[in-house]
Amino acid sequence: MRWILAYFYVFDISFVLALVLTPILRQVSHRWQFVDHPDSARKIHEGAMPLLGGLAVFGAFTMNLLFNMLVVLPVLNWFEWAEMQPYLDGAFTVLPKLLVLLVGGALMVALGLYDDKHDLPAGKKLLGQLIIAALVAAAGMKVTLFIASPWVNFLITVLWIVTITNALNFLDNMDGLCAGVGLVCAGLFAFIAAVQGQYFVCLLALALAGALLGFLPYNFKPATIFLGDAGSHFIGYMLAVLPVLGTFYQPGTPTYLPVLIPLLVLAVPLADMAMVMWHRFRRGVPVYTADANHISHRLVRLGLPQSWAVTLIYLITLTLGLGATVLLWSEMTAALIVIVQALCILAIVTVLEQVGGNR
Repeated sequence: MRWILAYFYVFDISFVLALVLTPILRQVSHRWQFVDHPDSARKIHEGAMPLLGGLAVFGAFTMNLLFNMLVVLPVLNWFEWAEMQPYLDGAFTVLPKLLVLLVGGALMVALGLYDDKHDLPAGKKLLGQLIIAALVAAAGMKVTLFIASPWVNFLITVLWIVTITNALNFLDNMDGLCAGVGLVCAGLFAFIAAVQGQYFVCLLALALAGALLGFLPYNFKPATIFLGDAGSHFIGYMLAVLPVLGTFYQPGTPTYLPVLIPLLVLAVPLADMAMVMWHRFRRGVPVYTADANHISHRLVRLGLPQSWAVTLIYLITLTLGLGATVLLWSEMTAALIVIVQALCILAIVTVLEQVGGNR
């Protein structure tokens, strides 16, 4: 019961901070000219749109965590409550990981802000992502996946962080889409961590979810502020790092398949990025060239209003993620059924994408 109160507390603080920071940074965006101007092709919004929404999400998340780690926890530790001491000791133990996490997030936000302002070439942006991911992995945040080689784990971690960061960056193509999918995924990772007793990961995920929920009312259609590359980079980075910090397979788990949970939770942005890159490759254009062939655009071309298309993608993400949680307890037969079901859902999405057609 005590942990439930802690979860609500962390979530609510991020939520309130994002609610307050977003309109402030909306005004700052106009003052500093961090705005996105419409064009005749993909950018069909009316007038210059503020781009510092991601800074509001990052600010709410970071201020929440730093205040609690640097102020609240030392105060609680000063009272020397015996029943709280094991949890406080654990919190101070993970402080180095938290600092690495925040530094990596700050670097991703800085990279995105520079791109928002100066339109960074794709190659240089990818190089920046690789450097940041390598620094985070070198600082000790690495996947294991039952592989003994530290170099292999290092390379997998870098590839994972860069891939998920770009998948969420690609997904930021319609009002409320990236922030909402990020909210659903963060909530799923929080739930999975909570049921496994991984309190640190759960609190981080809830802090992110609260910040996204506080931002979403300003970003859902009709949006009054965008995440910008800074925001999509930060959300992608966090959704990549949360599974790295967590543990999905534990001794006694019936199968090794829980390691697939992050892939299923993040299946929608990954599938969308893969499909879009494939279509661009077939057309002979660079895979990083922006277009209007994402799943959200295709659903709209099928006749769905934008808000309904975005909501449908939320529901698909939630369905895949909830199904993935079953892998934590399932024997092989049930686990394989869950995976086949997920593949069928993705196949349905693919069919809808094909019906939506290219543009």
